Amino acid sequence: MKKLLIFFAAGCLGGLANSIAVWLFGYFEITTALGVSIASTLSPSWLYPRIVWGGIWGLVFILPIFKSKILLKGAILSLLPTIVQLFIVFPLKAHKGIAGIDLGLYTPVFVLFFNWVWGFITALTIKFES
Repeated sequence: MKKLLIFFAAGCLGGLANSIAVWLFGYFEITTALGVSIASTLSPSWLYPRIVWGGIWGLVFILPIFKSKILLKGAILSLLPTIVQLFIVFPLKAHKGIAGIDLGLYTPVFVLFFNWVWGFITALTIKFES
């Protein structure tokens, strides 16, 4: 149970880091400069679900892969929420096309990067907690 709590909390911290990265890229108009319409505000209603989902995704760290290479594990596991975002959330829930292409051609690259931030911070938190 302790491991699950650590993984959830680490995932929440990763979700916060991911959200801050998304916000910073929008604030400094990096995404806009590359033709991607991903911008956000750091409001509680925007942050809350992202942090909770980050924690839920953090539970995948229970999988017994790359036990000794936690940062590699974080990078690989970050592909799971990336796949869900690109092929389920964007096309079916947000109606932004497969891989969010309606938001801009480089949307998949940004989603991959932002979710890597989640995986890296989550893995780093787990590494320091263990």
